[in-house]
Amino acid sequence: MAPKTERVMFLRAVRQLHRVRAFYVVGILLWSASTVWTAWQSPGSRQMWVSALLLAVFTGLLLTAALSLRRLEPPRTGRPAHHAASRNAHA
Repeated sequence: MAPKTERVMFLRAVRQLHRVRAFYVVGILLWSASTVWTAWQSPGSRQMWVSALLLAVFTGLLLTAALSLRRLEPPRTGRPAHHAASRNAHA
């Protein structure tokens, strides 16, 4: 029963990474807007640099999540999908 449990945990991890990746994209959009706004209002201020730092942090987190998802993808093969193979077997 361990392989089935491992598969379920794997699928949960992939789903969670997808959700986290979406959260990081929203964070990047918000911090980009904040950085632009702050740079326009008071260029070179501490608030602008904090916004830029948080933008860089969210960008790094997004890259890490994207690389983790790419690493977890199953390798693509030239074989047909399982349902197509089973349909041909019944014909």
